[in-house]
Amino acid sequence: MSTIRLGLAGTGRIGSSHAETLTTLPGVDAVIVADADTERARATADKLDIDFAPDIDALLAADLTGLVITTATDSHPELITAAVDRGIPVFCEKPIAADILGTLAVVERVAGSTVPVQIGFQRRFDAGYRAARAAVASGELGWVHTLRATTLDPAPPPAEYIPRSGGVFRDCGVHDFDIIRWVTGREVTEVYATGANRGEQMFADAGDVDTAAVILRMDDGALATVSLSRYNGAGYDVRLEVLGSQGNAIVGLDDRAPLRSVEPGYPASALPVYPGFMDRFHGAYVEELTTFVGVATGQAANPCPPGEALQAFYIAEACELSRREGRPVRIAEVRS
Repeated sequence: MSTIRLGLAGTGRIGSSHAETLTTLPGVDAVIVADADTERARATADKLDIDFAPDIDALLAADLTGLVITTATDSHPELITAAVDRGIPVFCEKPIAADILGTLAVVERVAGSTVPVQIGFQRRFDAGYRAARAAVASGELGWVHTLRATTLDPAPPPAEYIPRSGGVFRDCGVHDFDIIRWVTGREVTEVYATGANRGEQMFADAGDVDTAAVILRMDDGALATVSLSRYNGAGYDVRLEVLGSQGNAIVGLDDRAPLRSVEPGYPASALPVYPGFMDRFHGAYVEELTTFVGVATGQAANPCPPGEALQAFYIAEACELSRREGRPVRIAEVRS
């Protein structure tokens, strides 16, 4: 069997976590990391007892089986295309690019290649979301009439991140938009989005909001709501309710969900709430990267190609337009 050597570009918080996961995966012989901050890459390599490359060019030249990209968004297009041009399979954390035009350029660039590019939407690998998808597909819920999704962060990201995040819909809500499509197998046709700033001034200064509410109309007539916030002090609250004519499926309702019932006699959970996404979705991240190793070695089909990520990005773009203009926006408007 050939040696499996995986490269990882970007050793920030999620990159370092991914690097650690990659070292534990069966069949992976070597992991090499690189970062624009060479000392940060060196520190990660030393901590995990793996190799580091002095720069991205050296990393791409390291005879890689696959490349994991966790760098800043503005570097994603160049890194994806550079790897694909060298025949290196890619896993890239969302988004593909900072805007629709940049995303389309990458999608079109890699469309004719046989080199796989997997985009990181980890909720597709979470056991709860997979169970909800299976329940919809089996018909046991009847016809779906309503979906309710939440992504509520316990605290905002650093101030310097906000201006380059793309805004709450592209940075945060895009996960909900992707998973609603994936769970239901339906497309979004129209959105209405609004937002508010109740916290720090940094969001308004960046033209963003810290809290948002979205209504999505699906192509079969079902309605979905998405609630987003950067200030959910109770903890990290990510859930999806799928409500049908014959039953329902609820994702994220467990003893660590940051929910407090005030009904008399209802017992509180003794378990700690989820502090953030890396804790809540640890298992999903492991499964996602395990799948990427299979994709990179030709043993698994690509579960999230760039075209899938583009569809979620269209919804996020429509939400931002809707918020700014205060009106419903059809997805067809942002495709043109």
